[in-house]
Amino acid sequence: MTPRHLHRWSRVLPLLALCAGSTAMAHAGLPETSNVTLRRGHPEDIFLGATFGAVISRDAGKTFRWICADAIGYGGWTPTSYLWREAGDILTATGSALLRSPDGGCSWSAHPYFKDTWVSAMAAHPTDDRILYVVTARHGKPNGVYRSQDGGETWAPSPLMRLGLLLNAVRVSPANPRRIYVSGKEENRLLLLRSDDAGETWTETVHPLPELQLPYDLMVEAADPVSADGVWARVSAQGSTFLLRSDDGGQTLTTVSRIDDVFINMELSADGKTTWVGTLNHFFQGPSTGPLTMRSLPTGNACVLRDGETLYACGSTWLHDWALARSTDQGNTWTHLFGLYEIQGAHHCPTGTPVRNVCPGRWPQLAEQLGAPLYPEEPPPDDGGTRPDAGTSTDAGTTADAGDPPQPPPPPKSSSGCGAMGGNIVPLLLLSLPLTLLRRGRRSQNQERSP
Repeated sequence: MTPRHLHRWSRVLPLLALCAGSTAMAHAGLPETSNVTLRRGHPEDIFLGATFGAVISRDAGKTFRWICADAIGYGGWTPTSYLWREAGDILTATGSALLRSPDGGCSWSAHPYFKDTWVSAMAAHPTDDRILYVVTARHGKPNGVYRSQDGGETWAPSPLMRLGLLLNAVRVSPANPRRIYVSGKEENRLLLLRSDDAGETWTETVHPLPELQLPYDLMVEAADPVSADGVWARVSAQGSTFLLRSDDGGQTLTTVSRIDDVFINMELSADGKTTWVGTLNHFFQGPSTGPLTMRSLPTGNACVLRDGETLYACGSTWLHDWALARSTDQGNTWTHLFGLYEIQGAHHCPTGTPVRNVCPGRWPQLAEQLGAPLYPEEPPPDDGGTRPDAGTSTDAGTTADAGDPPQPPPPPKSSSGCGAMGGNIVPLLLLSLPLTLLRRGRRSQNQERSP
């Protein structure tokens, strides 16, 4: 066991002890991955959202580098997903703004079109990522659905736009891309809305869900890949997450599973018959009709992404070594892609970009927390290591200074810190520490002995 890892865990253990009596769920505010996306058409390009910014790989996972949160500029909200377009630009809806990076993660700006509202979610056409949809949710302002047909350069409102409507999610059907689902609320009514013509007209269904006690935050989560009438949603009630399914275009919802954990995201198999769900502490799998079964891995921050027949999952480095893994057998076994301690410094970006200006100076402090290399190799020349296809748009509509966007309400406190720490997680962490330390110590010794 190396002194570096001993020092690292000497900082973590007091924090775990401090949070041991907590009753909500999280991992003591430790650095974690939270979502994963692949660049369309380029699976060698991997982007992970994290509680400490983002992590990026341009070489199929051989190396991962850090993009600090301040360089992205999303403020107090952590984006729940990103879109990496085939053209190379990266977009995310933060809950406050629509952020875009035209150069593969080196510089970011808020789209000025949405400076007076809050962009709560985004979705892309399944085969043409020039076609994008976002929904908004700012109190006191008209909200609705907006569409872009040029990859997010320009936007236009759909006919669904009114005061009092607050939308929280949008999904495009892979089976019929003209079928759009959105969810939200109006006053105290939980709504699921459907368009059959790419957003020109809308059908609204109110879901009181009388079988649940005081349900809230109804959110559409996935569209069935085979049937345009198949849609999945979730709702919170009685301290749990209820996973719901509709086979009639959202007119009726049937409970598939009750999950006593904080929902992160879900995926469906290519035939729509298998469901995977990641939560803050566990990973679930089961048939589309339920029930779902808890799997042994991943544990902690278990996001999931399906790409063809391959699954990618976030996991907690603090619990089982890896922060990202891949499965080719539907989640039965996982192959380690990287742990947080394997991040090799800040993302290589050209001089003058926010990531190059801000992140390298902050890397040593994060590296100490992660047990990562303190002094990675120097950045390459000012080409920044970005490929020509990293995204080159300079359209004024997306790179102009939008000013400081209006700030949304503070994000929920249940997502981090001691107040979000589960009592069931602390014993697991403490029991796993000796094995984790031994495993990492042996790996470090082996690396040091290697020629």
